Amino acid sequence: METIHKIGRRKTAVARVYLSEGKGNITVNEKAYDSYFTTEMLKYKVLQPLALTENAENYDIKAKVFGGGITGQAEAIRLAITRALVAANEENKAILKPEGLLTRDPRMVERKKFGQKKARKKFQFSKR
Repeated sequence: METIHKIGRRKTAVARVYLSEGKGNITVNEKAYDSYFTTEMLKYKVLQPLALTENAENYDIKAKVFGGGITGQAEAIRLAITRALVAANEENKAILKPEGLLTRDPRMVERKKFGQKKARKKFQFSKR
């Protein structure tokens, strides 16, 4: 099996994942994933597609991620890993699709409007 390359995005974070057969090593930006993601929730998000498909010890994953915050990066990596697992084995799609892991979350930060403090702050009402 050759290396599978997939991209995942979330908010402004972009993750490129390289999936190859191996022993279950996961590196993110040349660091071990558990030292890059410090909280248990972020580690769970990264490992979620591997745990659902029971492939945690079958593949080595190298991820390059940039932009956004740490949560957006974890979710971008999750989407890229999910796409790579589906490319490696089409049967994984039936497991991952009902969990909503194949759907790209389109929500982005709304832009700031000129003359206002925030994006959603209302303009001052004037009757005239």
